[in-house]
Amino acid sequence: MSSYIEPRILKGFRDFLPATEIARNNLLERLELSFRSYGFVPIDTPALEYSEILLGKGGGETEKQVYRFKDHGDRDVALRFDLTVPLARFIAEHREELVFPFKRYHIGKVWRGENTQRGRYREFTQCDFDIVGIDSAAADFEIIHIMRNTLHDVSGGEVIIHINHRGLFNRFLSRLNLLDKTVDILRTVDKLSKIGEEATLRALSELTERDKAKEVLGFIGIKGSYDEILEAMTSAAGGPCPGSERLALLHKFMLDAGIADSVVLDPSITRGLDYYTGVVFESFIAELPDIGSICSGGRYDDLVGLYTQDKKFVESLKATGTSIGIDRLVAALETLGRLKVKKSYADTAIAWISDNAGGLCQALAEKLRNEDIPCEVLLDEEKLTKQFQTAEKKGIRWLIIPDVEKPLGSALTLRDLLRRKNIEGLNLEELINVLNHPN
Repeated sequence: MSSYIEPRILKGFRDFLPATEIARNNLLERLELSFRSYGFVPIDTPALEYSEILLGKGGGETEKQVYRFKDHGDRDVALRFDLTVPLARFIAEHREELVFPFKRYHIGKVWRGENTQRGRYREFTQCDFDIVGIDSAAADFEIIHIMRNTLHDVSGGEVIIHINHRGLFNRFLSRLNLLDKTVDILRTVDKLSKIGEEATLRALSELTERDKAKEVLGFIGIKGSYDEILEAMTSAAGGPCPGSERLALLHKFMLDAGIADSVVLDPSITRGLDYYTGVVFESFIAELPDIGSICSGGRYDDLVGLYTQDKKFVESLKATGTSIGIDRLVAALETLGRLKVKKSYADTAIAWISDNAGGLCQALAEKLRNEDIPCEVLLDEEKLTKQFQTAEKKGIRWLIIPDVEKPLGSALTLRDLLRRKNIEGLNLEELINVLNHPN
């Protein structure tokens, strides 16, 4: 029997080579810095949860996509399909240890057994940020503000955020006596951008009479300025209500903060998951709308209540938040040519002169690292020309060649691999100056 095992991975799963992973990590670091600047703190939760925890409010389409199985203890478990449901469980379990309103961000992998496509995989990284413990337009607006500013910063282009209010849409459905079909209608409407108006109308007509289906399609197709759309939606829903008032207040915040041009009121944005209760939003990179929403979410005021019997506690834990699809964002930045790819975190390396000099090379490298200059020590005793090639393949520009016959940090030669030239006779201070101020 052959001992050979063919190396392969499952469809929808991927390996990441160093250059790609460095680019992704750099992107995540920029996102984290943005979240921290707003006062958000990180958390983490298990990848594997009891199935009833994850599926308590999912059902339908969600349940079909979940990786669910029995573990060795015959427990019914599943891999998390998003980071929002685990957050609700986390809040219920740790409520006595947290300060509310609780602002958190969470970056981690999630799994969905869905069809793969451009920028969409079965294992992917999500990046969530949420505010739990307050029901206010201010909290909804802060999420929108972070979405706009953070995505604008990392994408280097214009970001457009589409928002709506599930309560206002539900009120419209109630006027049509369709409230009992809300979940199915929401999921159908959520596919509008993917399947088009005709297919959406056919799908809606299977749920209700064709005239009502046309009214629903007309509602989600309302166009105009923010104020015009809000007025038309409010009228179609039977008049002013908390949902329309929330959208009006959010628009005032946007105007005051100078980001109103980045936000569109869009009645077709409903979000397919049924745990959303209020404002919902999806964001797009203006130059690349076809890749789909990069960041989406909304208000989910009732989700935590699934995991606690403390009614007073549930009433106080209103929540709003959103999720950035990291893999889709990376795909967008790659398409736009704005993903900075590096093969190494270090731009500087020290040539390996001899085995006897191993300790001295590491000591020299440590002095550079103490000056915030990442530095790698090449470990193979090869010809210098070969070490030049190795360093270039790693994306390293500077190669330091020490003179082991001289005191550490003196008589150093610096090879500029980009320009193919040497700078000789440097002491440590001069070397650091060149590396910190390259030309």
